[in-house]
Amino acid sequence: MILVELCLGTVQFGMNYGIKGQKQPGVEQAVEMLDYATQNGISTIDTANAYGTAEDVVGAFLAKKTIARDKLFIISKFRPNLLDGVVTDDYYRIMRENLENTLSRLGTDYLDSYLLHSARYVFSDEIISTLNRMKQDGLVKRVGVSVYEPEEAKKCIERPNVEFMQLPYSIFDQRMEKAGVFKEAERDNIQIHSRSAFIQGLILMGEEEVPSFLAKAKPIVNKISLLCQRHGLSRIALAMNYVKQQSRISHLVFGVDSIEQLKEDIRIFQDDIPADTIDDIAKEFRDIEADIVMPSLWKK
Repeated sequence: MILVELCLGTVQFGMNYGIKGQKQPGVEQAVEMLDYATQNGISTIDTANAYGTAEDVVGAFLAKKTIARDKLFIISKFRPNLLDGVVTDDYYRIMRENLENTLSRLGTDYLDSYLLHSARYVFSDEIISTLNRMKQDGLVKRVGVSVYEPEEAKKCIERPNVEFMQLPYSIFDQRMEKAGVFKEAERDNIQIHSRSAFIQGLILMGEEEVPSFLAKAKPIVNKISLLCQRHGLSRIALAMNYVKQQSRISHLVFGVDSIEQLKEDIRIFQDDIPADTIDDIAKEFRDIEADIVMPSLWKK
């Protein structure tokens, strides 16, 4: 039985994105993908104020009303860095304005979850308290943080007023597991979504496709390709199954730029790979350096 569910990420719908700088699809194509996803078992949609026009695209989809709003779980994020250099007294005004802008673009009067996009804000009591005022105002149902580092994830778990966390996790990026984040989360009721299962497509690339600024990733990409061939697996299936076996994760956030890719990912997600096979392969990628697995550190 699959415990982890899929969440459709929408960054590709709002801007050119990915290691190859894939072109964003047109609004009509993107809405078609959202339609297909929500008619085929995906009820959770992830977007952000910083994802170009992504919120507008999700709003165009919601306006069609092909599925009832209360059947969907919509997540968006507070624009990064907006509170830098701002006095504490202005936090509420700025955060409320940004959230109202998001709700207007989406054409909805509430979010199911609202996340801080600047993970370092999780260390500020004042910012977390202000975020929770959005919940008290009835504009969001749950609040949380999109994190990048294990220390940020642990701070989320430590805070009783943070209910939701999105974190990077993949067969190439096992930092959260190694740091004990999932173990610590067992004691808490925090909901965890994982992103970057494919690391912007790096896991799926041929060695010759890896850009020069990531040259040191080439042997790693080659190794996963050989291991998948040896076990008769596709890299998409391996990447998804690696996330699926982590019981603390409720949703795998993934992005697509075509309806064909969406259909393939939904189909492949249903396939199960034996846990011991996943573990054997995963052992080979336990200690990959952060500047390979974290796109924010890529020196393009």
